Amino acid sequence: MVIFAKSGAGKSVTMKTLISRSAVLMGIQSLALDAEGEYSIVAESLGGINVVLSPTSKTVINIFDIETEIIKDEITGRDRLVLNVENKVEDVTQALLTMARGSTRSQEVNELTKQIIAESVLEEYSAHGITSDPNSLYAASNQPGGNMLGKQRKKMPTIGSWYKRIEAKAKANTNADYNFHYSYLLKVMKQYIREYDGQMAYFDGQSTFDLLDGTLFINLDISQLEERFARPLAQQILLAWIWEKYVKKNSEDRTKAAKKRVLVDEAWMLLPYPEAVDFLNTMARRARKRNVSLAIISQRFQDFYEKPEAQAVLTSSDTKLFLAQDKSEIAYLKEVFKLSEGEANFLITCFKGEGLLKVGADSAIIQIQPTAKEFEFVETNLNKLAQMKNRNIRQNYLGG
Repeated sequence: MVIFAKSGAGKSVTMKTLISRSAVLMGIQSLALDAEGEYSIVAESLGGINVVLSPTSKTVINIFDIETEIIKDEITGRDRLVLNVENKVEDVTQALLTMARGSTRSQEVNELTKQIIAESVLEEYSAHGITSDPNSLYAASNQPGGNMLGKQRKKMPTIGSWYKRIEAKAKANTNADYNFHYSYLLKVMKQYIREYDGQMAYFDGQSTFDLLDGTLFINLDISQLEERFARPLAQQILLAWIWEKYVKKNSEDRTKAAKKRVLVDEAWMLLPYPEAVDFLNTMARRARKRNVSLAIISQRFQDFYEKPEAQAVLTSSDTKLFLAQDKSEIAYLKEVFKLSEGEANFLITCFKGEGLLKVGADSAIIQIQPTAKEFEFVETNLNKLAQMKNRNIRQNYLGG
């Protein structure tokens, strides 16, 4: 689903209410990619987990993490376990490309740069003995006599080990056409390497936590990262990581798969980065196959309208919720979603928490109204929350 609304229209309250009610009443598990630090209190209230990614936190997300997945064999019709290294190499390459381009989105990064990155990523997996065989993720624990008592998961490649490989290849390089690209990568990627005290080294190393199935709500808080580049970069990398650790774990058999939701807040931040938009589109198409829904929240619809590559996210979403809109945005919404004059006028004049819900060809006017108890963890306006708590304390004291 997609949710669009102007600032202050009630997007966060709406989503928090949806998350909490669907978790408690329907057992739907949700994971939020939290760009503004608004969902930690929901995680606390639902007994979930809150993970903070920042330059000062000890949290590490390894972009090389890869998981097996269950697919249905086209010939036998039976489920089988596979390890898709080829797709993972492409995902890691896209992430490293975005890192290499940086906030300036340098045009010096081209197909040759991508080829160098991709070859080195594949070599990293090969060096760790990781192939298309699911068993290659594990190192056998051998005891005297050759008995295998168990399997231990191998450590994954890291950006740090990939960087060392690039260094070695640069020294051995004899092709003049490659010189610039090796030098460029060694220069710009140093900021992501822990050994060099890189300011964005929170992607270098073995991941410090896992996403446990059955957790009702998981919040990945990236609000403390620099907004212009570090935050959208984290959004892209975490989307790929969430796909591996959260979505792929869900069986393709919808009768066995848990109901899950991935929420991307302030999704407009991703739009300037082609690789990020591409992955968002891919996730929008592929997630529902595993009984996982994607919820996109943004206050800047015009950015989506002006980005043809992002239109697939809109067309893949059968459910749309529009809360109050700025007049400057309404014309774009009206055109893309074929809103009537009455619907468009309603969205300009409606109050906070009111909105237009469209599911397929059907539309309905709705109002999001949390209970007093829900307001304690869905309200984002701290002054309002304090007023409500004071009022409740006074009522209790007076016996009201």
